[in-house]
Amino acid sequence: MRPPRNNMQPNSTTYPLTRRGLFHSVSGGLYGAALAQLMGRDLALNSRLAAAELTATQSSSRVWTDLKQRASHFEPKAKAVIHLFMTGGPSQMDLFDPKPVLDQHHGQSYFDRIAGEVENPQSAGALMRSPFRFAQHGQCGMWVSDALPQIAKQVDDLALIRSMHTTNLTHEPAVYLIQSGKMGPGRPTVGAWVVYGLGSECQNLPAYVVLDDPNGLPVNGVENWEAGFLPPIFQGTRFRSTGSPVLNLRPDVERPAELISEERALLARLDEIHRRKHPGQLVLDARIASYELAAQMQLSASDALDIALETQDTQELYGIGTEPTNSYGRRCLIARRLVERGVRFVQLYVNGNSWDHHTGLANDLKGCCDRTDKPIAGLLQDLKQRGLLDSTLIVWGGEFGRLPIAQLPPDKDERKAGRDHNKNAFSTWMAGAGIKGGTTYGATDEIGLHSVEDRVSVPDWHATILHLLGLSHEQLSVMDNGLKEKLTGVLDARVVEGILA
Repeated sequence: MRPPRNNMQPNSTTYPLTRRGLFHSVSGGLYGAALAQLMGRDLALNSRLAAAELTATQSSSRVWTDLKQRASHFEPKAKAVIHLFMTGGPSQMDLFDPKPVLDQHHGQSYFDRIAGEVENPQSAGALMRSPFRFAQHGQCGMWVSDALPQIAKQVDDLALIRSMHTTNLTHEPAVYLIQSGKMGPGRPTVGAWVVYGLGSECQNLPAYVVLDDPNGLPVNGVENWEAGFLPPIFQGTRFRSTGSPVLNLRPDVERPAELISEERALLARLDEIHRRKHPGQLVLDARIASYELAAQMQLSASDALDIALETQDTQELYGIGTEPTNSYGRRCLIARRLVERGVRFVQLYVNGNSWDHHTGLANDLKGCCDRTDKPIAGLLQDLKQRGLLDSTLIVWGGEFGRLPIAQLPPDKDERKAGRDHNKNAFSTWMAGAGIKGGTTYGATDEIGLHSVEDRVSVPDWHATILHLLGLSHEQLSVMDNGLKEKLTGVLDARVVEGILA
């Protein structure tokens, strides 16, 4: 008679389905899973190290994991960047790109010719002239509208690009593109790439600082300064412009310096033990580095952000102490104090979609200019008189431009009209290190709809910023999932030589 299955011989490799048999079978799987996890961790670490060794002769491809200063690819013009990002899409034909044809044909229908370029066709109106007056300024004769009277006084230091264009007319993907080179999240932003390539001159402050608006985050929030697939140490660090610059930076109770020093030494030893037990964890490395930096920042950050140390005349230059310039003026002055101390990349933001004027353009665009015009002009003037403009690159602009036709509110009142998004043409400017001041580069068509002369793409814009910092956009790369990733992507990009000194 055949024995039952649960009475198999002890030396058999098949065990009955009993509690003891179940645990015996599962144990092999657990051992295998544990071994696979350990081997996988080691393989991942070894693959990173092998990739780094493979590309060690090309510093641009090596996976850096610290903020130590590194050599540029060639002699740089700029040491630092202050990026004034105007989310929402400033209107080019109302600020820097006058179009007399719009005055001549104001009110004439044009929608049927550009229907495919309009995001909100249900509210599209006729051609609309600018509510602002233009005049030529400076020795260069650059055209600027009366919405920006203070920046107009600094045009001999600006290189205005009128021929920018992008590939998406919706805010979120367009912001992702101009910040990171791709129309989606998860990519390193331009500031992260710069710090990855160059490191920092200052080890007591973050290399990449973000000064966002106290009234709210910009479109895409904190993703505007993320590190993506680069080590987390290269992401931007938010500083507050009022109150404590970094929350929880100082202890609640002051203690003797000797005690603090001993505590930090002990923590450093414990961190190193923990790091050795968990090799290849870049997030852990970044967290430990952030704690170390926080200790160094307790004095440095507070000093850098203390604008009370500035003279009253300097504060007035930035519009500090009066509205509506106080908030943005404080951040512009802090930006100067940061680059003065060796911070590599500083970004200033406005809240939300501040420059997105679908309706009420005449009033609301003027409001944005009133908030930012004097502080930015003060920043340019202050950097110049301190000799810092020769080593600092200032970049101004948004993610796209506006259409030449009106966008009407629901009541169709033309007095409340604005402009819809335009991906085919917008204006940006640069000033400072390596820039040929008083330059107007490129041109749009007669109504400002399309860039038609010396067109500049977003990758071209990125390549130019990197070039001024001594970085080649072709060499600044990192291997990720088998792909050679760059800020400028796989498309051809060129340095805009026409704006360079």
